[in-house]
Amino acid sequence: MPINEYRQQAVALRYGEGDGAPRVVAKGNGRLAEEIIARARAAGVFVHESPELVALLMQVDLDDRIPPALYVAVAELLAWLYRLEQGAAGGPEA
Repeated sequence: MPINEYRQQAVALRYGEGDGAPRVVAKGNGRLAEEIIARARAAGVFVHESPELVALLMQVDLDDRIPPALYVAVAELLAWLYRLEQGAAGGPEA
C-alpha cells in the first residue's frame, strides 16, 4: 500500500447512564473499520467523521474509558449529537 493512501479507521464509543466516561467498544482499520461504520449506520447509530479524534481514540484500548484529556472533545460531540437528535425528533432545538 502506498504511504499516502488513506486507510479507513473507525472507533465506536458506548456511553450510558451511570457510566463514568465513554468506553471504546470497537475499533479497527480498513475492512474492519468499514464494517464498524456499516453496522452503526444499519442500527441507526450516528456516525461522525473526525480523523483527528479517531486517531486519538485509536490509542485507547478496547473496553477502556476514554482518557480525561479527551473528555471535552467527546462531551462537545455528544452535546452536538443530542441537539441534532432533538431537532430530528421535532423537539426544540438548543
